[in-house]
Amino acid sequence: MSRPALFLLAALIPTTTGLAQSAEKPPKTTIIKAGRLIDVRAGRVLTGQAILVEGDRVKAVGETDDIVKSAPKDATLVDLSRSTVLPGLIDCHTHVLLQGDITQADYDEQLLKESIPYRTIRATVAARTALSNGFTAIRDLETEGAMYADVDVKKAIARGVIPGPRMFVSTRAFSATGMYPLLGYSWELKTPEGVQVVDGPDAIRKAVREQVKYGADWIKFYCDRRYYLEGDKLRSKVNFTEEEMNALVGEAHRLDRKVAAHAIGKDGIMAALKAGADTIEHGDGLDEESIDLMVQKGAYWCPTIYVTVFVAEGRAAEGSTIWKKMLDLESKAFALAVKKGLKIAYGTDAGGYAWTENQAKEFSYMVKFGMTPMQAIQSATVVAADLLQARADLGAIEPGKYADIVAVDGDPLKEIGELERVKFVMKGGRVFKNETSR
Repeated sequence: MSRPALFLLAALIPTTTGLAQSAEKPPKTTIIKAGRLIDVRAGRVLTGQAILVEGDRVKAVGETDDIVKSAPKDATLVDLSRSTVLPGLIDCHTHVLLQGDITQADYDEQLLKESIPYRTIRATVAARTALSNGFTAIRDLETEGAMYADVDVKKAIARGVIPGPRMFVSTRAFSATGMYPLLGYSWELKTPEGVQVVDGPDAIRKAVREQVKYGADWIKFYCDRRYYLEGDKLRSKVNFTEEEMNALVGEAHRLDRKVAAHAIGKDGIMAALKAGADTIEHGDGLDEESIDLMVQKGAYWCPTIYVTVFVAEGRAAEGSTIWKKMLDLESKAFALAVKKGLKIAYGTDAGGYAWTENQAKEFSYMVKFGMTPMQAIQSATVVAADLLQARADLGAIEPGKYADIVAVDGDPLKEIGELERVKFVMKGGRVFKNETSR
């Protein structure tokens, strides 16, 4: 086989995407003494436990005395005996290359006045912020006009050049001609595109291959736009034909890539599910019929509640009053989805709001809308790891998994807002933050 053919084959064969480790080696052995340890798999809290970390993986979890006795004498000790310890958090919907877009002007200014190198520099700050907030893995759902810069940020993190979460990236995302910003400028101007614009099944298949070639772990497409109410239903206009969506999802799956669909209204949600999308992003217009279909198909929902809270007033002032009504619709959909057992994964749309806002604010809304604190934590750990097909590596503090561990001073099962105050962050056996009380 020729060298180019080997390179192409390597690009198309699935790997442990998003899971590359930092080039800098962690301490050989670490013992973490935990005050309260949240076992997210069983949905319980354990006391008197310790975690033995060997290199970048968890070696053992058990009674403190047993772990200390089994560890090498030169093991590094981390005392979190006054803290609540839980797995590193996972955010399944972020945009590190975006810095908030409440209004059209906010978005346009970034694409028109900020170069891709400048936006990438800002993305490195966003990635570091996410890690500091306790998010040791993220699925970044498109670069908003910054081409394949997310692949570069992911690579820099994996090589230890910059600190940040493990990244699963979707590169440019797709929409159809005339259906995604930048819009409204003179036809005489060639303006930047916030997505990769594709039309027709053949062009779409080629574009999917191109994104995979350049490093996409996931394929993202914008299924709908122009949201409006019809009675108590949130409706939308669908961006692609059925044939185009089938081509997009079919080619992505053929290349072993999962598909995330931006779908807010009922029309977009149903079209995306019919085409075989693996996750529904936002989904404000979910109702009983669409929730039942998602459960049947095994699809995941990333609700991204807080971003609606953050942008609603500004967009309403700009003329899009529908955003102020979406939150109430989503709260009802969320409660019904929890009741019906829909797989809900934690996703924030951070970048859709400023990175100065802590992305852990989503937890409080999930609890307010119907989850228990444990369910909300599970959405950002075991459920999110399953969505990412990374169950063997992420999502719980268990032997064999990456030593991605965070801690807070209080008890998030009593006050979920504690997760907005993460004091300790370990990723792959390396401590990136330790501000725990002594």
